[in-house]
Amino acid sequence: MFTSVYSRQVTSSREVRKGARPRGISDATVARLPAYHRALTSFLDRGVTTVSSEELATAAGVNSAKLRKDLSQLGSYGTRGVGYDVDYLVFQIARELGLSQDWPVVIVGIGNLGHALANYGGFASRGFRIAALVDASPGLAGEVVNGLEVQPLSALERIVSDGRVCIGVVATPAGSAQSVCDRLVAAGVTSVLNFAPVPLQVPEGVDVRKVDLASELQILAFHEQRKQTSHEPATGLAG
Repeated sequence: MFTSVYSRQVTSSREVRKGARPRGISDATVARLPAYHRALTSFLDRGVTTVSSEELATAAGVNSAKLRKDLSQLGSYGTRGVGYDVDYLVFQIARELGLSQDWPVVIVGIGNLGHALANYGGFASRGFRIAALVDASPGLAGEVVNGLEVQPLSALERIVSDGRVCIGVVATPAGSAQSVCDRLVAAGVTSVLNFAPVPLQVPEGVDVRKVDLASELQILAFHEQRKQTSHEPATGLAG
């Protein structure tokens, strides 16, 4: 999965758990770790072996002081005058994010969005394997998407159990999202990525991340409107 010499040392989830030291890492830092990992992987692909905090911060889109504080929570402080060892830092962050393991994922809802997610090629390189595709529509059952056959919703519990799936993606219409989420949780899924335009209620111990594309566009529209307004000529009365 990772070509890093350090990541090859981790060969099982048991070793990952043994090697990872328990520490308090803030949620804000965890949210930025994927950006650091993506930037570092890009450096690694270009043959860069060491990187300064300023270079890494620029590539990740944060300020260098915040980056140094985040990485210090991982126990990585770099070397003054040299910077960070790219290969080792990739390993550290991958370990913290659990990317040294193979995470099976089930996608429920194979409409346009579900198709796009199923065909996305970036999951495997980041530690995620699409284990199954599920949809309630009888017309989609048996359809093959990116090498996987769409399974009926009635097979969801078996899929989660047999595949030891712990991450579920909800890409259904709003009206069925909660019931699908309930079935995923009841079957043993403990992490849910929600693309449906509705908040999901889950019991304690289950994590939900919501991806609301329409809301993100509305936020951009707000900022775009403010930029346009700031360039409009003043219309107040003179003298």
